[in-house]
Amino acid sequence: MNTKLEDYYLRHPEPFQGCLLALKLLILKVDNRITHERKYQIPFFCFEGKKLAFLWVNRKKLMLGFVTDKSIIPHTVGTKHKDRLEMIQLDPNADLPVEMIIAKLREQIRTYEITQQ
Repeated sequence: MNTKLEDYYLRHPEPFQGCLLALKLLILKVDNRITHERKYQIPFFCFEGKKLAFLWVNRKKLMLGFVTDKSIIPHTVGTKHKDRLEMIQLDPNADLPVEMIIAKLREQIRTYEITQQ
């Protein structure tokens, strides 16, 4: 029986399904401390409990989001404390920008490691 997380990948038609699965494998291979879970009904990837990235398909658009967890962002009094997002739209029929994705994830992981020290 599939979990709701697995169902997210399997319910999308090709080429979205193949692209989503490839992105999942790519993200998980960047660092063995990255975990895969379901948040807000979509696949999320976390690094030691902090949000790192997510995958989302909306109206035939495939999106990869990079997240800076609000727990490491300095809080200014009087402002709303939220996660920072950066999203890229991917064409499931084109080659993935693998080097850019890996670089963004490693940069985010380095940021999290520095703030833990």
